[in-house]
Amino acid sequence: EVVRPSSDPQGRFISMYDAISTLAEVEKGDAVIVTDVGQNQMFSARYSKFNSTRSFITSGGLGTMGFGLPAALGAKLGVPDREVVCVMGDGGFQMTMQELGTIMQNRIGVKMIVLNNSYLGMVRQWQQLFFGKRYSFTHIESPDLTLIAAAYGIPNRRVTEPGQLREAIEELAAAPGAYLLEVAVLPEENVFPMVPAGASLSDIICTD
Repeated sequence: EVVRPSSDPQGRFISMYDAISTLAEVEKGDAVIVTDVGQNQMFSARYSKFNSTRSFITSGGLGTMGFGLPAALGAKLGVPDREVVCVMGDGGFQMTMQELGTIMQNRIGVKMIVLNNSYLGMVRQWQQLFFGKRYSFTHIESPDLTLIAAAYGIPNRRVTEPGQLREAIEELAAAPGAYLLEVAVLPEENVFPMVPAGASLSDIICTD
């Protein structure tokens, strides 16, 4: 078990850690996990579990937000008999959410989890840790993402409380086709460990 300082000791809000670890428990390591870029990617890489190789697809560089959804569609077409779950943040999802139209047109049964913290989370984390919380252009006001999914005929749900999380992920896993789950998560949760720009591994940061 990786040491993880609690971002919400009272358990009032859903954390990204809880969302990904619950997904791993429900899917039992059998799903293909595709991520977008950002904190959602880092949490997925740390806490997902896999029973086989070729089960984790992510963009390892260049900050390619928007990668997740189209990549997940390709993965599902490549392995139609496996569950494919795309994990995204609210920022990355909105960069390529028009691919919901591709899902509708081609009946692609990909599952989608949007971790919505109303921020460009990875950039916000750097601004918090290294620039005294002088947040600049990282806060996002999003439309109702479930209504957008509904407009494309995709079943959907939004959860805001920890007690709703497991049931919602089980509902996503049991859905026969495409499904979008929006999870409202802690706005200022950070992902660790991280190495500051230009630093060595001995300067690793494990907590805020």
